[in-house]
Amino acid sequence: MRDDGFVGIDIGDEAPDFELANQFGEHVRLSSYRGRSAVALVFFPLAFSRTCSREFEELRDNAEVFAEAGVEVVGISVDSKHTLRAWWSAEGLGMPLLADFWPHGEVARRYGVFREDTGTASRTTVVIDRAGVVRSVFSSAPGEPRPFSAYRAALAALAQTIAE
Repeated sequence: MRDDGFVGIDIGDEAPDFELANQFGEHVRLSSYRGRSAVALVFFPLAFSRTCSREFEELRDNAEVFAEAGVEVVGISVDSKHTLRAWWSAEGLGMPLLADFWPHGEVARRYGVFREDTGTASRTTVVIDRAGVVRSVFSSAPGEPRPFSAYRAALAALAQTIAE
């Protein structure tokens, strides 16, 4: 357990591999990013919620920040691929959204971010380098968006590990 009370994946861990369907029903495997791109796994509770929509609009509007850092943003929720596709289309999102629908929340559980009390993922972001190693993990309280400054700090930490 870290100082902030988070229990789950931690910095320096190898990110557990998984395969989930995206909003188009195409299967995406985390390990397919290895060697070609860092990844920000953005776990979120539910599509179409006010806080999630605000967060993903901010991610969409700052896509160049992630592109410049060589990081692909990937959203993950317990929603179905159909719900995610409708939300992706309605919000004009450019990033893949993965359905951790069935078995319900399995990937969120493996990353230690599943909330049994709500049956959803917590608002947690896991930044993984090109080698598949976790470099940053941050969360926000229920109903609170993750501040974009936390993404900037995570990208700076990632850049530091690359420079070393």
